[in-house]
Amino acid sequence: MEDALTVSRMQFAFTITYHYLFPMFTMGLALLVFVLKSIYMRSGNELYNKSARFWGKIFAVTFVFGVVTGIPMEFQFGTNWAAFSAFTGDIIAQTLAMEGAFAFFLESAFVGLFLFGERRFGQRVHWFSSLMVFLGTWASGYFIITTNSWMQNPVGYRVLENGNIQLDDYWAVLLNPWMFAQYAHNMGGAVVCGSFVMAGLGAYYLLARRDVEYGKIFLKVGVIASVIASVWMLFPSGHMSSDQVAEHQPVALAAMEGHFKDSDRADLVFIGQPNMETLEIDNPIVLPGGLSLLVYGPAGGDVKSLEEFPQKNWPDNIPLLYYSYHVMVGLGTIFIGITVLAAFMLWRGWLYTFRPMLWAIMLALPFPFIANTAGWFSAELGRQPWLAYGLFRTEEGVSPLVSSGSVLFTLIGFMGLYLIMGLLYVLVMVREINHGPDHEEESLEASEGLTA
Repeated sequence: MEDALTVSRMQFAFTITYHYLFPMFTMGLALLVFVLKSIYMRSGNELYNKSARFWGKIFAVTFVFGVVTGIPMEFQFGTNWAAFSAFTGDIIAQTLAMEGAFAFFLESAFVGLFLFGERRFGQRVHWFSSLMVFLGTWASGYFIITTNSWMQNPVGYRVLENGNIQLDDYWAVLLNPWMFAQYAHNMGGAVVCGSFVMAGLGAYYLLARRDVEYGKIFLKVGVIASVIASVWMLFPSGHMSSDQVAEHQPVALAAMEGHFKDSDRADLVFIGQPNMETLEIDNPIVLPGGLSLLVYGPAGGDVKSLEEFPQKNWPDNIPLLYYSYHVMVGLGTIFIGITVLAAFMLWRGWLYTFRPMLWAIMLALPFPFIANTAGWFSAELGRQPWLAYGLFRTEEGVSPLVSSGSVLFTLIGFMGLYLIMGLLYVLVMVREINHGPDHEEESLEASEGLTA
C-alpha cells in the first residue's frame, strides 16, 4: 500500500479535479446569463429573457453540485493536511473565510432572487440579481485564486522564533503580484468553458431542428464570447502567466517544456515524449530557439534548464506536468481556430445552416473542461515539491497521525459518492435540455406559486 502522503495527494487531486468541473462552468455561465438579461433589458426581446431564465436554472443546479463537492476540500485541510494547516492557517484561513462569508453568501442569496423573484420584484431587480450573481461568482474565484497565489508565491508573512509563520501584511496577500495573471487566465478559461457549452447546446438545437430561435441566440452569444475569451487566453493572460512562471518558478517552466539540458537558445517543443532515463525528449518536433523567443522576445535570453537546479527541487512528476501543459496549450490553439472560423461564418450569415460547423461546435463541448483541468494540473504539478513555494515542502504538510488505510477508505467512499452525483447531474441536465427554454414560462409560474 502507498504511504499516507501519496494517498492523501491522490485524494486531494481526485476531489478537487471533480469539484472544479462545476465552478469553471458556473463562473463562465454567470457572465453569459448577465449578458442575456442585459440584452433583454435593452431590446425587450422576450426570447433573451427566457434564455436567461433557462441558463439561470442550469447555473443553479451546477452551483448546488459545486457547493456540495467543495465542502470536502476544506475538511481535508484539517484531516489529511493538518501540518500544512497549522503552518499556514494564519494566512490562508483569511482568504478562505472571506470566500465563504462574502462571495458565497452574495452568490447564493441572489441566485434565489434570480430564480424566484422576477414577477414579485420586477425586471430591474431581476437584472440586478443577475449582476450580483455574476459579481459574487467572480469574487468567489478571486478569493480562491488569492489563496492559491499565496501558495505559488508566498508574500505578506513573517517567520516567528519557533519557525512558524504569521500574517504580516494583509493587503500584500490580497494583492499578491502572482494573483493578477493567474486570475485573468483562470477567469478567461471559465468564460471559454461556459461559452462553449452555450454555443454547443445552440448547435444541438439547430441540428435537431427544435427550439431554433433559441439555438440561434445561444450560438450567437456563445461564439462571440468564446472567440474573445479564447484569444484572451493566448494574449495577454497566457503570456503574462508564462512570464511570471519564467521569473518566479523557472524550474517549473523547464519541466513544462521538457527543457532538460542547457543550451544557448531553448527550443519550443510541439510534440515529443519526455524520457526520464535519458533526460531527453523522444521523437521531438521543435521550433529551434522558440522557447527563448517566447519568453524573452527577439533579443532572446537564458531559459534555465532542469539540469541547472538540484534534482530535489524538480517537480516530482515531470511527464504528467509536461503532458498536462501541452494538452492545455494544444486545446487552446484548437479553440482559437474553431471560434475564429465560427465567428467569421456568423458574420457572413452562414453559421446557422452550415451543419459540419454546427457538428464541430457541438462535439467540442467537453474539451474546455479538459483544457481547464489540464491547466490546473500544470499549475499545481509545477508548484511541487512545495505546498508553499520555496517555503514549505509537500512531504512536511501531511497529517502525522492519519494512516494511509484511513485515507484510502475515504477516497473510495468519495469515488462512489461522486459517481452517483455525476449520474444524477447528467440526468438533471438532460431533462432540462429536453424541456428546452420554452418550458421556462411554466417553470416560472410554478416557482411564483411556491413563493406566493
